[in-house]
Amino acid sequence: MEIQELVILIATGAIAGWLASLIVRKGGFNIFGNIIIGVIGAYIGTALFQTLGIRFANPHLGLLAMSTIGAIILLILMGFLMKFMTKK
Repeated sequence: MEIQELVILIATGAIAGWLASLIVRKGGFNIFGNIIIGVIGAYIGTALFQTLGIRFANPHLGLLAMSTIGAIILLILMGFLMKFMTKK
């Protein structure tokens, strides 16, 4: 991975994580939390969109969309997991 790709992934991860936390209303994470949520979301979103055969004309906007949707899915799953683990 080149440095330019890494910078794009981190920046997209930060934006996607922040957008996902706003949409899911889980309260904002710090910048590092947003990056982690966004990067993991990018992998989830990319796998989902590739499985469904969906492609974007603009790769950068597509990455942001896939990352945000993947991060939303991740935050929802984390919420369910937290409810399940705290329920006794």
